[in-house]
Amino acid sequence: MKKRIPFCDFLSRGGEKRKTTNNTRFYKHKGGFTWQGIKTEKYKDKGSHWTDVIRRVLIGNQNESAKFHLRYFEILPGGFTSFEKHKHEHVVISIRGKGKVFCGKQESARAGKQYELNFLDTLYIAPDTPHQLSNPFSEPFGFLCIVNAKRDKPKMIKKGSRVGQAFRLAQMQC
Repeated sequence: MKKRIPFCDFLSRGGEKRKTTNNTRFYKHKGGFTWQGIKTEKYKDKGSHWTDVIRRVLIGNQNESAKFHLRYFEILPGGFTSFEKHKHEHVVISIRGKGKVFCGKQESARAGKQYELNFLDTLYIAPDTPHQLSNPFSEPFGFLCIVNAKRDKPKMIKKGSRVGQAFRLAQMQC
């Protein structure tokens, strides 16, 4: 029996696979980084490990058979995503404002690198790389994120880790 890979957008609420419809769809941009027919969703369930982040799933929530999902995330000034790692890779393309991304080789602030993403800068995040995105600037930071449709659930890096502390310090310095 093939083992099912759990992840956030793949299964319907009842745990059943969604039926694919594969109809061509057009999502008209309405301005303000919103698209007709696309809902604004919570980034994740509530928690103190992230703040001021929204997401919009452009491809992946409408019963497509695509092997990838395309999501738009927006981080408000002072906001940040969870500090996490997982077995799947992603591609991040900055399309609004600017933001910072910490990518670590290990779960340590000394073993990583911080990048500043500006308009159309693109970052590939390799599997099992601890990472966190933040917005220490005064304008919203919006980016497209491409991930595998079948993906594992992220593993949160401990609160109070050196990377989390380093990121909060970097946010204060900007």
